[in-house]
Amino acid sequence: MNTRDPLPEPLRVLVAEDHASVRAGLVLILRGAPGIEVVGEAADGEEALALARALRPDVVLMDVRMPRLDGVAATRALVAEELADVLVLTTFDLDAYVFGALRAGAAGFLLKTAEAGELVAAVRKVAAGEGVVDPAVTRRLLAEFARGAVARERPAPEGLARLTPREREVLGCLGEGLGNAEIAARIDVAEGTVKSHVSRLLAKLGLRNRLQASLLARDLGL
Repeated sequence: MNTRDPLPEPLRVLVAEDHASVRAGLVLILRGAPGIEVVGEAADGEEALALARALRPDVVLMDVRMPRLDGVAATRALVAEELADVLVLTTFDLDAYVFGALRAGAAGFLLKTAEAGELVAAVRKVAAGEGVVDPAVTRRLLAEFARGAVARERPAPEGLARLTPREREVLGCLGEGLGNAEIAARIDVAEGTVKSHVSRLLAKLGLRNRLQASLLARDLGL
């Protein structure tokens, strides 16, 4: 979703993970964080989708490899129905999972090796409309784009022509993986102004989150 403020209180999270012990650990971490409520647990993608429809969480913490319906397909369905923002959590940083999850509309991608504090922070950022990609995944993502290994999957959207010069500049910065504060420093504007530019360009381009904008910017060579 677009950047928004303030965060819901409490922040409602659904955890989808097929390994019971891992799921229990994730739930324990999130329940120990102030302002976060775990509203449901799912053991596969189909259950995650059903629970999201019933419970309407703010964020779904989604494992990528699950039975019946995998995390990428479940993410695509959740985003299409605008049920929740999705933070994909996995032990795998291979291209197919990274690109599949991000193109499906995930708002973040975090490896399971992340520390508890990083997990909690990532959930909060996703809920706030900020994209989150594990640094290790970011390096792989940028390397693949540099090698041309990521093929363009769609033509430039019609809304691209409606972007102002400043919005195109911000889109290019998103393609470099810059955060709001970094973009603000580069183009010499307030961080709040950057948030407004991001929200407007997402609306014009028909994109759900800044990670999709980042992928589009790189697809287009901006």
